[in-house]
Amino acid sequence: MGIRLLPKGHARIGLANDQLSSCPTTSNCVCSEDASASSYVAPFMFSDTVESAWQRARRAIISSGGSIQQETDKYLWASYTTKWLRFVDDVELRMDADHHVIHVRSASRVGRSDFGVNKARVGMLRSIFGGESPDIL
Repeated sequence: MGIRLLPKGHARIGLANDQLSSCPTTSNCVCSEDASASSYVAPFMFSDTVESAWQRARRAIISSGGSIQQETDKYLWASYTTKWLRFVDDVELRMDADHHVIHVRSASRVGRSDFGVNKARVGMLRSIFGGESPDIL
């Protein structure tokens, strides 16, 4: 699976060299595989089986309002539509079984700033993944 551009906006979806895309220079994206300090978020760590962790991550996406667009055994792409103004954001997960982490990327399709929504979404997903019941965005 290679990187592709979505019809609207400048979002880059998919894996390149088995990694999630880095974020653009705008402040509307966070990614655990992006080296820049302004875009970095930690991946989801797990100690149980790969299959169990993947199912928890999948349930976190669905229970938080995400709509799964594409899924394999090591990659998931979901979209979220914001309640206000109906903007679409994309969340991607990549399983790294060797290191017991799930990498995450959350990005707005349009605009230059998201007022911290994507970072907050990743925090919410992390909480759900870890078994907590946080407030949904």
